[in-house]
Amino acid sequence: MARTMRNHSTKLRAARGFALLDLIFVCGIIGILSAVSLPHLLLAKQAANASAAIASMRAISSAQLTFALTCGGGFYAPNLTTLGTAPVGSREPFITGGLGDADAVTKSGYLIKVDATAYAGAPGSCNGLGPGEAGQGFKASADAVEPDNYRFFGVNSEALIYEHTSTLFAAMPEVGEPAAGQPLK
Repeated sequence: MARTMRNHSTKLRAARGFALLDLIFVCGIIGILSAVSLPHLLLAKQAANASAAIASMRAISSAQLTFALTCGGGFYAPNLTTLGTAPVGSREPFITGGLGDADAVTKSGYLIKVDATAYAGAPGSCNGLGPGEAGQGFKASADAVEPDNYRFFGVNSEALIYEHTSTLFAAMPEVGEPAAGQPLK
């Protein structure tokens, strides 16, 4: 007796794609990770912007010293556009990186500006600044533009950068220590 067995195999349908529950689970995980990491990303952005503002203060201080020694007859430029103007016979201004494009520049979340009180005895400069327009000292500040950023920076002709929780522009003298803030170390 020969029995023949038929080969009955049941084919299961292969699952393709994701179930709705899988999709909801993945979206939930992504949402939790985003909620946890977002504050840290904002803090990292503020730290990077503060580093850029400090670098801008150093660049301004260096540019002012170079201007005073080579072009201003020992006097400082009254604003950023003067530092951004190249001397006669040169193509390189005293300051670059977009800082010399205007008297007040917004860069990396900070409003950067420079001021020097005009001194009547100052000579004209080699880049077109008239007599009596340069200053005996200068002050510069980097004021945070974003309302949740509480780091403000300033520098003057002594080349020491100060930090405070509010603007230093009004409190910063052209020479000497400001009434508010502490020096960066």
